[in-house]
Amino acid sequence: MKTTGILAVLFSLTIIASCDSSSPTGETVSEQGNTGSVSGSAVVSSVSFSGGPGNYNFSVTVESPDTDCNQYADWWEVIDSEGTLLYRRILAHSHVGEQPFTRSGGPVNIAVDQAVIVRAHMNNLGYGTQVFSGSVAQGLSESSIDRDFAAELESAAPLPDGCAF
Repeated sequence: MKTTGILAVLFSLTIIASCDSSSPTGETVSEQGNTGSVSGSAVVSSVSFSGGPGNYNFSVTVESPDTDCNQYADWWEVIDSEGTLLYRRILAHSHVGEQPFTRSGGPVNIAVDQAVIVRAHMNNLGYGTQVFSGSVAQGLSESSIDRDFAAELESAAPLPDGCAF
């Protein structure tokens, strides 16, 4: 009985904490996510962000069918709705034993109401189609885009310069 009560209290505190959308410093803090399935490409399964206009930090959770340096998620990026690269977080190694994994990056220079897309890339398979899109003001939610949307960004800097392991 005591264990059940403790678990209920912890669960309640978790729910309360996850509903609080402001940090003690007054920054915007938000998190959205779903559990995705990996189907031969990198999948963005959740996104959280904090900060303020022109200075947002993103934490992106990626699920990918990494095997080694021959097949791994090599970056996630934030683009606008026209396909302009706004920020890219290079991933320097494969994450075979760590799935899904979360990596943070920023600052991302966007306005609170600017529409963005967060997507992931595999070194040998290209962009995934499961992304998160929206704005800081309205929130980001799971959506999908065509694999070829803004595909020319695959050759845009910054690019990885190898894979550590």
